[in-house]
Amino acid sequence: MNQSSSLSYGTQARIKDKVQRFGKFLSGMVMPNIGAIIAWGLIKALFIPTGWIPNEYLGKLVDPMITYLLPLLIGYTGGKVIGGSRGGALGAIATMGVVVGATIPMFIGAMIMGPLGGFVINKFDKSIEGKVKPGFEMLVNNFSAGIIGMVLALLGYLTIGPLVISLSNALRFGVQAIVNSGLLPLASVFIEPSKILFLNNAINHGVLLPIGIEQARNVGRSIFFLLEPNPGPGLGILLAYWIFSKGMMKQSAPGAIVIHFLGGIHEIYFPYVLMKPVLLLAAISGGASGVFIFSIFHVGLVATPSPGSIFALLAMTPKGSILGVLVGVVVSTLVSFIVASIFIKGSKNVSGKEELNKVKETMQDLKEPKKKEINKIVFACDAGMGSSAMGAANFTNKIKKAGLDIQVINSSVDDIPQDADIVISHVRLTARAKANAPKAEHISIENFLNDPKYNELLDKLKK
Repeated sequence: MNQSSSLSYGTQARIKDKVQRFGKFLSGMVMPNIGAIIAWGLIKALFIPTGWIPNEYLGKLVDPMITYLLPLLIGYTGGKVIGGSRGGALGAIATMGVVVGATIPMFIGAMIMGPLGGFVINKFDKSIEGKVKPGFEMLVNNFSAGIIGMVLALLGYLTIGPLVISLSNALRFGVQAIVNSGLLPLASVFIEPSKILFLNNAINHGVLLPIGIEQARNVGRSIFFLLEPNPGPGLGILLAYWIFSKGMMKQSAPGAIVIHFLGGIHEIYFPYVLMKPVLLLAAISGGASGVFIFSIFHVGLVATPSPGSIFALLAMTPKGSILGVLVGVVVSTLVSFIVASIFIKGSKNVSGKEELNKVKETMQDLKEPKKKEINKIVFACDAGMGSSAMGAANFTNKIKKAGLDIQVINSSVDDIPQDADIVISHVRLTARAKANAPKAEHISIENFLNDPKYNELLDKLKK
């Protein structure tokens, strides 16, 4: 019985790891280009006929950016992830094949053709490695890229592009049917648990972004940009912890609120939910109520806000939608707060000591460093830009105060430097961290903002 349960758990862990890796791959194509997407959103919010300061001449930037620039950037990034710089170039060429002639923004097409271009050129380069005669390297490299790029562009233009358009049309009709039937709030049943499993970037940038981009292009705004970035559900949960819990959780909640709501780093509240999984009901209730309010007010954003800060939400809000967006955020906060309060107040483990013990039970034991000399400590999270950056900054201050000469950096869990001596990651990402940095000492934590293992590690480093 125990063996069967253990086997089932192992299978679930492997499936979850694969889903996380795929989600990281999807978001990895979009995240580096968020700045370009925000730039497009700001130009659209300002200069289109219904914008804040309409300008026909400057508004001409909108369509070329969404039609060509953004898909090509995503295609290049996807190709580069697979095949380096040559892969990036092939990814952009291949993406151009699906962009030309398309009547919709080809984000999905770019996510297909970009990695395909990088994969093909990478395989070709490996197949001819060591077989090219001296002096012919540049000739082979240039013409191979040109020929393969031409073939992929034609493939995208003749086959992949039409298939993606058909898929997008079917998806659009399906989503529109959900919207028309008033069932869109039910999307929170899937979105909120996925966020807690650190799939927030994959959901937002891999699934909702392409749908939202097309809707925003047609009607000037999209509610899909509000489904995942809404900070209300997380804010309500953190407020409930701050008011009704005790000890460590109560003390850490105010700082988490600032980082989550103002800084837009939603990963900060995920551990609070993971320690009490029943709080998923609060997150789902808050998310669904927010979507319901957004639907009633018929509001949306012009582009995806990143990070999911209230400031970023307001910056992406078009004229006439600010009230509806604010009401939706407030309502989702209140609902999640009320539901979370019921479970937190009714919990027997509300003391700081008991919560601390519960956290420790889910962590691996802190091991002695494998090396006598520690030079580099890496904080790793899924995207490498949110909670890990916060944890690295926090621990850097501790290192400086202790007078230690140790480098502390943050990175994606899939891009951990090989010279890392100690890697600190969330317990749900430690398996991936160990696979990518097997020689390093690994420490699992629950809370990047304030974790008891920070002080334990600092004491060991001092010795």
